[in-house]
Amino acid sequence: MVEIKHLDDYALVQKFVDGEHECLEILITRHKNRIYTYIFMIVKNHAVAEDIFQDTFIKVIQSLKKGRYTENGKFVSWAIRIAHNLIIDHFRKEKHLSTVSNDETEVDIFNSPKFSDMNIEDNLVSEQIFREVRHLIDELPDDQRQVVIMRHYLGFSFREIAEHSGVSINTALGRMRYALINLRKLIEERQLNLTLS
Repeated sequence: MVEIKHLDDYALVQKFVDGEHECLEILITRHKNRIYTYIFMIVKNHAVAEDIFQDTFIKVIQSLKKGRYTENGKFVSWAIRIAHNLIIDHFRKEKHLSTVSNDETEVDIFNSPKFSDMNIEDNLVSEQIFREVRHLIDELPDDQRQVVIMRHYLGFSFREIAEHSGVSINTALGRMRYALINLRKLIEERQLNLTLS
């Protein structure tokens, strides 16, 4: 018999619905980084991100128990859609749709093994570059910003981006193309040097 933690998402969902509650814990553990990172990249506040993350899984549990999961193996995209709707609700409540906080973004979300061998000065420069790029991304139109975050920060494929956004793959690719054109323009206008010397 296959060990429970090796089952795919759809099988775990079915077993959870049938009463095996530890299956949900496996799903949360499997996808928590991706879902939490998605939330945090938009709200930019750890406490708010934690609250929305918890609310997401409360809603996931409620929806599963009511038989509202029909995604057939796309659990993470479905959970991120729930999180996205809760993020929108949060901003509506806060009336901050046009003034999203730009408070310091903690660097740990950008950590990458390829930077582990750098010295302190290189680390400081790379952190500054990450911050500047993140601020530039915030200036993009919503649809372009969303594609950049999903592709480069969350590792979504263009197919997943298209499914999540409810658009065609060509539209998702087009948004990425325009996002990159707009980022290049902003970099040139501000004469930014975004390379490690």
